Parts: sequence; structure tokens; C-alpha cells
Amino acid sequence: MNKTLAEDIRLLAEQYGGGGELRGKRIMVTGATGLIGACMVRLFQVLNSVYAAGISIAAVVRDESKAISMFGPADDTLRYYVRDFIDSSCFQPDFHADYIVHLASPTASCFFVDHPAETMLTIVGGTRTVLDYARRVNAKSVVFVSSLEVYGIVIDDKQQLTESMLGSIDHSAPRSSYPTAKLAAEAMCHAYAEEYGVPVCIARLAQTFGAGITADDNRVFAQFARAMVNNSNITLHTKGELSRCYCYTTDAVDAILCLLLKGRSGEVYNVANEDTYTSVKDMAQMLCDTFMPGKNPVIELRQGMEYSPTTKLRLSAAKLRSLGWNPRYGLKAMFIRLISSIRE
Repeated sequence: MNKTLAEDIRLLAEQYGGGGELRGKRIMVTGATGLIGACMVRLFQVLNSVYAAGISIAAVVRDESKAISMFGPADDTLRYYVRDFIDSSCFQPDFHADYIVHLASPTASCFFVDHPAETMLTIVGGTRTVLDYARRVNAKSVVFVSSLEVYGIVIDDKQQLTESMLGSIDHSAPRSSYPTAKLAAEAMCHAYAEEYGVPVCIARLAQTFGAGITADDNRVFAQFARAMVNNSNITLHTKGELSRCYCYTTDAVDAILCLLLKGRSGEVYNVANEDTYTSVKDMAQMLCDTFMPGKNPVIELRQGMEYSPTTKLRLSAAKLRSLGWNPRYGLKAMFIRLISSIRE
């Protein structure tokens, strides 16, 4: 863990102090080696080591050796469970979670396009598996992490998108396997909350990034940050008209924990820093102006890059903010910390 990421975790841990309502609880995190899951597990580890919070952590991962390299060997406070959620068999770990955060999901556009069936089976089937487990152990609270992509194509950004407003999705496009599956999983959460009383709420995350992204992350923000580090041109392969909100990694973790403790079962909440709303082109220009004055983004249009459809997702986070959550980092600060992390 590099210095920037360690500082991010430390600052968030200070906010939670002795652990608050999480103190002494059993918490399961699926997708624990992903960007957000890893940040969450590390937060719990710091709360345990620095504040003696006594949190029992169950990290559900596909690759245990990777997890051990990130978090260390299993011990009295940390257990590993290996699971690929495309597996439809019953999930029966010897761990009775009080709280569950379900993050496990494919995240790469190329995977959605090349493996649309596996994308849908992993998201929908995996969510059912987690909800069945939550029902069996009588969990106190579950958060299913969804995506802003469920909003589909929206072309009018005059009004912020609240949780009840959706655009259109082309269900015949292979890449639509991801937002379609996330919507189906959301519907399953509603069904389990209504019929079985499973206390689950849904976090619709804006695009989230921060210190700790992997070297092979090829999403636009990662490409842009690496260009800043290498003092090379930012190259756009589209016109850069796609517009959306963003969220810093530790702000997203804080939001998910807020929902875990305060969210209403069956409800959906946008997780976004509303002030970060921008187009890809304007974001690229902001980065050039900030880090490479005199340079401008270069547009080289290409086909077949499998980017998400051009849409304008100006999210409202008012519902989440009503629970007391507020983001710490704006877009420029997010990139400063990301670039610092990459340099380290």
C-alpha cells in the first residue's frame, strides 16, 4: 500500500474513530480485492490495529494468494473465502455476518462485450447467492453496490437525475449485459426486502477512482492520470461528449458504510459528488490546464473501442446526503491524489 493510499485510509479511519456502530461486528465484503473492496478491508484493519475496534472481517475473493499479498495472512480478525459468483452452488461459509457489502462484479467493458452471458450470470446469480446467505444468517444490513450505468442513455442534463428517473438501455447490445444485469439485481434486492424481509439497500455508484488503482486499469480516468505522470498527450478516441459524476474511493467507502448503518431497506441511493459533473472532453481540458499548461487534448476517433454509450448522467445525491454523508474530495483533488499514487 503506497503512502497516498495509506493516508486516505488513515483519514477515513480517524473519521470513524473507535469504529462507532461497527465496533465488535462481523462484516463480510465480497469482491474484497477490487478497488473499493480493498479500501474497505484496509479501513477495517486500521480500525482494529489502531483503535482496537474488534471488527471480524470476512473477505470473499476469487484469488486468495492475491488477497494475502494485499492484506496479509488470515488471522483472528480476518478470514478469506474463495468464491467466483458465477458459481450457482450454495454459499455456506462458517461466518455469520452482521453486515454484508456485495461488491463482486465484472467491471471491464471488454469483458461485458466478450462475455455478456457470464457478466449477467455473475451479477444476477451472485446477488441471489448473497441475498440467500444474508437471509440464512439473519444479517442486520446488506448493501448491494450497483452502478450509474443503470440510468442508460439520458440526453438532457438540465435536471439532476434522482433515483426514480431512468433513461433507455439497448438490451440487444452485448455491452448492455452489465447495466441490464445490475438493474435485474436491484429488482432482486427489492423482492427479497419485500417478500423475505432481508434488510438490503442499493448504492448506485458514480464512476469511482482514487489511490490504489491497478497498473492495468484502462478506464479513461486511469489513462488520463498516466498521461499526466508521463507528460504525454491526452488522446480521446471519442468526441468526449459523455458526461457523468465521479466519486473518490474513500468517499464511496464512507457512503456505503453510511447506507449499511442508516439506509432504508429496499431503497436506492445515488453515490456521487454532484460537483464533479463534467464531460470527458472538459475533464481532459481541466487536466491539461492544471498539470500541463499549453497542451490540449488530442482527438483521434476510433471505432470498436467498446466505450459506454454517450449519455449525460448528472446525478442527484440529495437522498444520500439527507443521511449525513458528504464527499471530501472534488475532481481536481481526486486527480492530484491519483497521480501522486501512480508516481509512488
